[in-house]
Amino acid sequence: MTLEAQPEGVALREQHGTVGTVEAPRPGRWIDAWDPEDPKFWADKGRKVARRNLWPSIFAEFLGFSVWQLWSIVVVSLPAAGFTYSMDQMFWLVAVPSLVGATLRLPYTFAVPKFGGRNWTVVSALLLLIPASGLAFFVSRPETPFWLMVVIAATAGVGGGNFASSMTNISFFFPEKDKGFALGINAAGGNLGVAVVQLLVPMVIVAGAGLTLGRAGLMWIPLIALAAILAWRLMDNLSAATSSFTASVAAAKRLHTWIISFLYIGTFGSFIGFSAAFPLLVKTTFPEIAAVKIAFLGALVGSVSRPLGGKLADRVGGALVTVIAFVVMGVGILSAVAALGSDNFTWFLLSFLVLFVASGAGNGSTYRMIPAVFRQTTKDVDGKPEPARARREAAACIGIASAVGAYGGFLVPRGFAISTGEFGSLVPALYTFCGFYVVCLVVTYVCYLRRGGPLSQERV
Repeated sequence: MTLEAQPEGVALREQHGTVGTVEAPRPGRWIDAWDPEDPKFWADKGRKVARRNLWPSIFAEFLGFSVWQLWSIVVVSLPAAGFTYSMDQMFWLVAVPSLVGATLRLPYTFAVPKFGGRNWTVVSALLLLIPASGLAFFVSRPETPFWLMVVIAATAGVGGGNFASSMTNISFFFPEKDKGFALGINAAGGNLGVAVVQLLVPMVIVAGAGLTLGRAGLMWIPLIALAAILAWRLMDNLSAATSSFTASVAAAKRLHTWIISFLYIGTFGSFIGFSAAFPLLVKTTFPEIAAVKIAFLGALVGSVSRPLGGKLADRVGGALVTVIAFVVMGVGILSAVAALGSDNFTWFLLSFLVLFVASGAGNGSTYRMIPAVFRQTTKDVDGKPEPARARREAAACIGIASAVGAYGGFLVPRGFAISTGEFGSLVPALYTFCGFYVVCLVVTYVCYLRRGGPLSQERV
């Protein structure tokens, strides 16, 4: 008998108390009692169920990121396909999906407790059919006006929204001691979609004779259908996933929510922003280089380093790993500036790869800070810990931080567009980003690592 069967759910409720219990359990694949912090429950059944839900979530999120960042690589081939858009217009096509995706992340967070993690994974996967089919149709028509192409690119933002709902859902399945790695690998699976789309799309669109950009959208449609089927067959809804609007309002009132959201702009915002802009940066700065062939490398190393950053944060604390990440990111930026001055592409590429690795690790470590911070700071009027409220508000913070951080995916490409348009160089934008990392470093140190600070002894 499985966990989702009602009689066993009742037995678990009696054994473990009212953890994640609703008075009238909803029909379908709902798990009514869920307590991953109970060692026996976790060892007997919890771990197996959590892992069964994790892998379909990773696959769906992977496709979400792939569709979200389709335009980052498609835009490089638009001139060869007959489109006459300006450089600024192409940067807009790269940036708009990130803007929409960031905005959708908050409502996507609320969708998990409203509809259930399994149910919403199915729906959010199927929504990816809209941008994939829209791109397939319009990129084969060079006469398409720019405003309409912006609308089509904007629909890709639904893929960015997937991240918030997936991370919120998975956070409820795992115990605190495993959250860093679980969230890290879930996010890395999504982040990897950026690298895969930038690797595969150039191959697919030139397969055979000529350039067939429409394939960049068509190639994902069967995989989207598969993701929806896997989610429907394998995943579960948790009654314990109760990150309600009330919890989000409570989290929004917490200073730590906005501190972490600010830091997440520096880590995830940098990763997704640089991933989106990198193919176009290489094409415009080093036109002799085949940008579409190497663009995937940055997103690849950044994706791989994310779970490693989460795992390291589990051991030594997320704040320390985040500080180190910002230091390395600053070094990577300054190195890239020097490479531009020397007109050395290899140096430029290696500098950005260092930047991607550090931002990826910082993604994992910053997310690991969220449950730790809320666990240590959520107490009742008598100063006693409130673990249940801490989990709810931490999940809400994840949704808020993921939304705020994702706006970096819009700001970074637009920053490069403005820098190139106004100054004829990427250097002013790079120096601005470096200065921002210095501020993020100082904020992390003062709030979470400074000796004598309120959380300095907690290994946040």
